[in-house]
Amino acid sequence: MSSRSLDLQGVSTTFTLTGEFEMQNIDINTIAQSDLQAVKQNHALTLLHEMLRIRRFEEKAAELYSLGMIRGFLHLYIGEEAVAVGAMQAFGQQDRIVATYREHGHALARGVPIRSLMAEMYGKANGCSRGRGGSMHLFDAGRRFYGGYAIVGGGLPIAVGLALADKLQSRPYVTACFFGDGAVAEGEFHESLNLAALWKLPVLFLCENNLYAMGTALARHQSQTDIAMKAQGYGFQGEAVDGMDVLAVEKATRRVADWVRQGKGPYLLEFRTYRFRAHSMYDPELYRTKEEVERWKERCPIATFQTWLRQQQLLADTTLAQIEAAVDHEIEDAIVFAEAGPSEPVEDLLRDVYTQEG
Repeated sequence: MSSRSLDLQGVSTTFTLTGEFEMQNIDINTIAQSDLQAVKQNHALTLLHEMLRIRRFEEKAAELYSLGMIRGFLHLYIGEEAVAVGAMQAFGQQDRIVATYREHGHALARGVPIRSLMAEMYGKANGCSRGRGGSMHLFDAGRRFYGGYAIVGGGLPIAVGLALADKLQSRPYVTACFFGDGAVAEGEFHESLNLAALWKLPVLFLCENNLYAMGTALARHQSQTDIAMKAQGYGFQGEAVDGMDVLAVEKATRRVADWVRQGKGPYLLEFRTYRFRAHSMYDPELYRTKEEVERWKERCPIATFQTWLRQQQLLADTTLAQIEAAVDHEIEDAIVFAEAGPSEPVEDLLRDVYTQEG
């Protein structure tokens, strides 16, 4: 990564040695010059912490899945952490987030409690979706996190509806919709972009292009592989961003989110990234070579960011050890919480499935 200064406009964060982060509104113009370096370091360590938190959560989820503690389907986010963490810095508490079935990282970066996420993975009643959703259907309305959708492209029309509601009621919010490159081949993608442009909706389309739609390479399902360019067909702007660089993701998303929030209509960001693990835990991964995966791992967003932080003298070995210890403790606590959680009573299994008249 090239040397750059952090964009400190808007929201920054404060790092504590307990591993907890408290969101703060900071006006950079009121900060004394002597404190500026500390603010930069706090924000940088927050980004690192959040990416490590997602990586360790996913690694533990894979382990628990292999042990049979987590069941159903499991799609890991390992390798794509910079996208969720960087992008989420641009959104306020009232903005809406719509994700995909590979959404553990988005939920964690959004602030959904790790305990409720782990309990949901276990299918427990104290999970964020009451154990009904599992890995692919995480949901937290209080934090404006609206799924988790197992259907490819299923979140796109939902995002358009949320953005339409905000516009009709003159609310100054942005709806951020994450989706993969495979969703670009779905009709919902084109319908959603068309309506968003037609009605000039405050929706930010965020494509996580990891080069494979399940096991199908991008060039095998798209005649035009420049996904960002597709926005032009609907009369609005799009651009591509290095999805392995958390600072590049944050900078681009902050700028574009502000643009959308000003009522200028939708925007498409294509984050070019890569997943280091197979599509799902059931995937034999026969569609790409081990050499290709290893080449991409050399651009690991966490390792490269750590290297940059050390070059900028913003990260010491002791601080990294403290962050890693805090993350490990938090995950172990979440597992204990999930394993002790209640299962849904058998008599409640049909609740919310059918409605009865009369």
